[in-house]
Amino acid sequence: MELKARIIILFFLLIFLTKGFSQKDVKAGISISEEGLKSFYFSVSEYYGVPENEVFIVRERKIHDEELPVVFFISGRAGVDPKEIIDLRIGGSSWYNISVKYGIYPDVYYIPLTVDPGPPYGKAYGYYKNKPESKWKKIKLSDEDIINLINLRFISEHYNYAPEKVIKMRTDGKHFAVINDNVKSEMKGNKNNSQDKSKNNSKKNK
Repeated sequence: MELKARIIILFFLLIFLTKGFSQKDVKAGISISEEGLKSFYFSVSEYYGVPENEVFIVRERKIHDEELPVVFFISGRAGVDPKEIIDLRIGGSSWYNISVKYGIYPDVYYIPLTVDPGPPYGKAYGYYKNKPESKWKKIKLSDEDIINLINLRFISEHYNYAPEKVIKMRTDGKHFAVINDNVKSEMKGNKNNSQDKSKNNSKKNK
């Protein structure tokens, strides 16, 4: 009887975890598919060089999807276990305070752009624009600023993709998991088109 009870508990636990991963993490009315989230987790794992199961473990500790890159960015820069960062965050610390605690200041989050961005990046870039670079360390960024800036760096660097295009999608209200999926699909399409052109050129030259 005890074994049967354990099997039932395990069954419902698996259902709960599956729902956790397929959960529609909604921002500005945009829902995310289970596959979109899994793709996002894999990309985070790939870019930050951490095992994929570690991304899932962090997610299970109630860290929002868009904050996963923040955890791994700060832990990587600080050279500490992600658990240490998570404990501080769950304990109520802001991302700014956690960042500064490990000697990571706002100048690190700056990414050069060819345009002046609007919301949600305009405020942060306004700080950078209105202060000399020597004073960027004294800028105080909000949680939203840090989440947006770290995800911008993650996606643009991971795919070698123009940050201005990432900002455009974010300005349109897209969740970073959706942006990641869109960029991944676009890059895959560009690669396939390039391969097709190469094949056609090779045939013409024969």
